[in-house]
Amino acid sequence: VRYFDGVAWAPIAAGPLPNAAAAAAPARDPLPTLPLSAALGAIAVLACSLVVQHTVARQVADLDWPVLASAGLSIVLAYGPSLWWCRRVIRQAGGGAERVGWRARWVDTAWGPITWIGSYVAQVIIVLLAVVTFGLPFESNVDTTSDDITTTYVIAMIVSAVIAAPLVEELVFRGVVLRGLAGSLGVVAAVPVQGVLFGLAHVDPIDRGWGNLGLALGLSVVGCGLGLTAVLTRRLGAPIIAHACLNGFVLTLVLSGVADELNRDLDAELARLVVAVLATR
Repeated sequence: VRYFDGVAWAPIAAGPLPNAAAAAAPARDPLPTLPLSAALGAIAVLACSLVVQHTVARQVADLDWPVLASAGLSIVLAYGPSLWWCRRVIRQAGGGAERVGWRARWVDTAWGPITWIGSYVAQVIIVLLAVVTFGLPFESNVDTTSDDITTTYVIAMIVSAVIAAPLVEELVFRGVVLRGLAGSLGVVAAVPVQGVLFGLAHVDPIDRGWGNLGLALGLSVVGCGLGLTAVLTRRLGAPIIAHACLNGFVLTLVLSGVADELNRDLDAELARLVVAVLATR
């Protein structure tokens, strides 16, 4: 009888089957937790910074700044304060970055895509059922493409959505928020709660109104999937890769014009909804 922990096999254990199994599968260390104040602070800091970033972005759009300059400013305003807060939490908690799961293994390159696919399928199914059954309003949070996409614009989108967002958002939600909530609510409750908070962090009531209800539901499902992987692996490597896969796939749909073509070619309301859900991150 040998125990596989996801990375390596334990030595062969001798003895009768029950005793051998118990000896080969040692008890797992509990998920490291943080104070609840760390989670609440991370949510407050991110919420305030997103409001500031959204307000400034509207002003910068009228100034005709270079794309990379405006994108860089948006990234700093949206994620800079959160990085400061996470660093502060790590220093106070002790144990280094591993206290929030900030590490990765090669096996995460497999668990990441698996997490992405599972979360994505669950998101599509649950959102479609909610919209069809209860008439929940839904709008994609990704704008359709325009005809003036440049290489600079593509680079800015990749840096923002595929690199910056997965790294910082996973550190905040699956690192600090999840472990801060787990310390007070327990892991079972912390996973769905942080998932809902993740979904709410992506809503835009000014531009999309009630369409945010379906959007928040869909991204909450994704957040729960990422949180579950973070708990099972005790690392942020796989959730970061899954998050990058999700944003990269959506970005490909939008920048390639596939989403626009499907919207033009499909007349059925349900078909248009499927396109909107697929192009959601």
